[in-house]
Amino acid sequence: MHATELFTSLIGGVALLLWGVRMVRTGMTRAFGATLRRVLAACAKSRFIAFGAGVGAAGLLQSSTAAALIVSSFAGRGLLTLAVALAVMLGADIGTTFAAQILSFDLGWLSPLLLAGGVFVFMGVQSDRVRNLARIAIGLGLMLLSLKLIVGASLPLRESATFAMVLGSLAGETVLAVLLAAVITWLAHSSLATVLLVMSLTASQVIPVPLALALVLGANLGGAFAPLAAQSGAPARARQVPLGNFLMRGIGVAACIPLLPYAAQLLATIEPAPARIVINAHTAFNVAVALVFLPLVDLVAVACARILPEPKESESPSQPRYLDADLTDSPSEALACAARETLNLGDKLAQMLRQTMQVFERDDAKLMKQVEDADNAVDRLYEAIKLYLVSVSRNALSEEESRRYVEILTFVTNLEHMGDIIDKNLMELAAKKIKNRYSFSPEGLAEIKRFHGRVSGNLQLAFNVFMTRDRALARRLLSEKSLLREAELAAAESHFTRLRQGRPESIETSSIHMDVVRDLKRINGHLTSVAYPILEAAGELSKSRLRDLREEPGPLAQPALLSPAAGESKSAAE
Repeated sequence: MHATELFTSLIGGVALLLWGVRMVRTGMTRAFGATLRRVLAACAKSRFIAFGAGVGAAGLLQSSTAAALIVSSFAGRGLLTLAVALAVMLGADIGTTFAAQILSFDLGWLSPLLLAGGVFVFMGVQSDRVRNLARIAIGLGLMLLSLKLIVGASLPLRESATFAMVLGSLAGETVLAVLLAAVITWLAHSSLATVLLVMSLTASQVIPVPLALALVLGANLGGAFAPLAAQSGAPARARQVPLGNFLMRGIGVAACIPLLPYAAQLLATIEPAPARIVINAHTAFNVAVALVFLPLVDLVAVACARILPEPKESESPSQPRYLDADLTDSPSEALACAARETLNLGDKLAQMLRQTMQVFERDDAKLMKQVEDADNAVDRLYEAIKLYLVSVSRNALSEEESRRYVEILTFVTNLEHMGDIIDKNLMELAAKKIKNRYSFSPEGLAEIKRFHGRVSGNLQLAFNVFMTRDRALARRLLSEKSLLREAELAAAESHFTRLRQGRPESIETSSIHMDVVRDLKRINGHLTSVAYPILEAAGELSKSRLRDLREEPGPLAQPALLSPAAGESKSAAE
């Protein structure tokens, strides 16, 4: 057989084997996945029950990796203790050897029957359960067919001098052979497929038995590493399970490497056929590891907890800090808690506002995404405060408590609207600027920064007004609203001047520039709302900004400039 044809035949056989394993695992998961999960979740009573459940689950799934992912998710949610989860994994490692034992016999005659029956049933019925069983039959048929193809394609390798030289060098490097098989298994995500491949090559006398046993050890090591790598982003509690399984198998592999020559002789006395020696070695290794470590799962669990300690639970940005549910029957205290939580929400808004300017200055898309995510936390925190206030309002509130209730609810609602403006408007403008690679003119950027700085300062002033309810601070905050309107007009005039001068940066960023200023002004408008109820209660707000026409000196008279007091009244009515 030509070398290229030989290589493609082997690769095709291996690919068919992997696909068959995948189809069986998928069919089992879809047909019996819910039942298996219930069984695994109910095995927390005893490590021995857990061990048996692991044997059965992995025997059906034909994948210790799939079993490890399920068990890890249970452990991560606290449904299984780490020791019990490790006992499940010891059983799962044995369960995966059952399929290898069955497929090691000459069942090639069964492949056409499984394929034909599976395809006809899959195409002829509509029941999901039956179709998944048919998928399992097709997968088994493909696995048997692939083994036959691999054996047939590998026969010429026995007479290849080059391949014999490669194997000869690998046979003398047991550790290298173990690591090579581990990497192949990790890439394939199936120790079963690797073991069956090694069995087929050994049956064809392409691989000597001692080397085959080393490759089997590597397949078991790689099979334990695959779920550990797959869970790399999971919480520490979930990763402790595949870590413990990897440690137990790793210790087992290290202990068995010096014993490989003796193991080959011992296994040959049981069943001398090379293929059976490989499969029996696979089973014997996992049984031995289970016998050694099942009584020691508590110690392994302690070691895993030390290697991967659970970090102190970081406080979620959307998690309320001060809303004490036990105080809802005491409105005065509960309202104080709600006020503190509102300031907590305000701190998050202040950070979003600071980061907004940084996004526009640096064109930082990553920071822009963080600002958008922060608004989601603000929304959830707002909902928590609102529901807490609703609980408080079920009590009989005094007039002062009712007023404070309205102030808090109004202010927290305005803060939430500010977050929406930052997220939905300003960040969209920033995204447009980044996408089109626009740049503000130096003068335009300086104007936006000054405008942004005034709004940020007003945000801190609004917090002070909210907490102290001081009338002087409230008047100052409303006067800032008028000053900011004047600053907006001045910024617009400067921008139009640059447009008339034909400044390229100003022309291409004109709409973004004006929209940023407008949205910052809208944010400031929401801030100043905190001053209205305070000044209204003190009788310091006029009912309308319209002047009484009867007091006008004449139709051609020019309105006088607003005095500070009049400006405050005018601003307050907006």
